[in-house]
Amino acid sequence: MKLTLPWMSRADRRRWTSARTVADLGELMALWLEGEIASRPGYAPRYGPDEETEHLVPSLAALCRAGYITTCSQPGFAGTGANGLWWEQRAAVELVVTDAELLHRLVDAATGAGLLVRVNDHRRGVGVQDEPVIATTCDGEPMTAFGGRISRADMAIQWPELNRDLYGQVAHGTYVSIVAPEYGPAGDRLWVLLDQVTGLRPAPDPEDDPWSDEPKWDAYEDLEPEPGECALCGAPIHHRGPYCSKACEEADADDTAVHN
Repeated sequence: MKLTLPWMSRADRRRWTSARTVADLGELMALWLEGEIASRPGYAPRYGPDEETEHLVPSLAALCRAGYITTCSQPGFAGTGANGLWWEQRAAVELVVTDAELLHRLVDAATGAGLLVRVNDHRRGVGVQDEPVIATTCDGEPMTAFGGRISRADMAIQWPELNRDLYGQVAHGTYVSIVAPEYGPAGDRLWVLLDQVTGLRPAPDPEDDPWSDEPKWDAYEDLEPEPGECALCGAPIHHRGPYCSKACEEADADDTAVHN
């Protein structure tokens, strides 16, 4: 039986205390997610990410390296739990951002995709504190939530090993929770969007993105009918006139009237 020591190793502690910038912190968090570091601040020593989030490691590590330091996450799920009860879970992530440009880019992308966004801003003098959103239910009863103000005591518990200056940055950063509105695996579209924000996946063309506000391009809109084809639907015409039927003639007249 392998014994897991209930404290962080000296080597790991030195790595965390030596971090001086948010970029340093993001790299260390990514290495912990990837299994290169055994322990991280504010988490059970010598334990890695939960089994349910193992497939999310590439997305989470990319966020950390892009300046979005993840602190909590879960995939979408719907099914019977170990206790025999019905569990429903929304895909969700909580992260801290200290760069205003990165913050606005993330929030704009998430809201534009129809995701739920909660902002809890701990910057001095700002004080924007959104209410949490339920992310997990058991037999319809709320179990966990993402978002909500983090107390000073909980903040200290979450980042105990950091250099004082770096702690000041993350303790007074902006904490953002992004939650899929739908329960179950359908909400894992959240991770696709986050991968596009970090560059892990290419962003879709507007016409291929169902959440884009850009008008969709109609491939048939500008096609001119060939001789012998209906001017509206393109069906073959076996009589005189530009339309294959009275219905097409009336529909085209209505469309022309609307555009005029």
